Amino acid sequence: MDKTETNRFNDLYQRHQRLLKLQGKATSTRSSYSRAVRRITNHFDCCPDQLTIEQREEYFSKLVDTHSWSTVKVDRNGLQFFWKHILKQDWEWVNIIKPPKVRTLPDILSVSEVEQLIGATRKLRYRVFLLTTYSMGLRLGETLSLQVGDIDGQRKQVHIRRGKGHKDRFVPLPDLTYLALRVLWRKHRNPSWLFPNAAGTPERIRKATTHMSRGGVQSAMKAVVTQCGIKKKSRSIPFVTASQLIYLNRVWAFVIFRGYLVTPAPPQLHATPI
Repeated sequence: MDKTETNRFNDLYQRHQRLLKLQGKATSTRSSYSRAVRRITNHFDCCPDQLTIEQREEYFSKLVDTHSWSTVKVDRNGLQFFWKHILKQDWEWVNIIKPPKVRTLPDILSVSEVEQLIGATRKLRYRVFLLTTYSMGLRLGETLSLQVGDIDGQRKQVHIRRGKGHKDRFVPLPDLTYLALRVLWRKHRNPSWLFPNAAGTPERIRKATTHMSRGGVQSAMKAVVTQCGIKKKSRSIPFVTASQLIYLNRVWAFVIFRGYLVTPAPPQLHATPI
């Protein structure tokens, strides 16, 4: 794109961002719709307002071959939003036939593989993050978003806020996971986040107002997966939801905490905050 066309695209893209926010779209929706606009712009190297229906059909025919059906659907919905609300043009429907569904079993890590990952993870915050994610069957974003006030040590449950479908739920809190979270919290003592942004000095971490970055966690976990030589088809290996709560014995507890844990068995825990 030349400079004039680039400026025009930037203006349209910024308007698109503002409107998505004003319409109250979820963060994930804003991200995926914006990605759809950037993807088609990069593909043709021109501002989307110049694209014909034939070009869009060509684009989606290639997208079906290279991306999942869910990505294709989201991109079509995102571009339809962009055409209707930003370009003020009628969206000529691109007819895409859903390919036959192939039923496959998900890649689930075994207990021994999870144990191997945790044992190979050097930093305490990532070790506790893995334990929390797997022992309670959480998604990556749900673990990152955990706050001190979400932990109920007396009832042994955790309040998961705005999970999938923007729904709240309670999940059981295993004793060892509770102990691990307390050990981690005692190191950073952030009044809000269980997994605060770890950049900077201990004082800065204690005062952090955001949680650890998603990208940082993903990079750290992928490195551990590679180190352990675990190979699965799923690209999100570290965060595949566990099929059942994982039982962790005393030996494994020592592996997890590596000296942070003094007593071999979890004590009675009732303190608040954790």
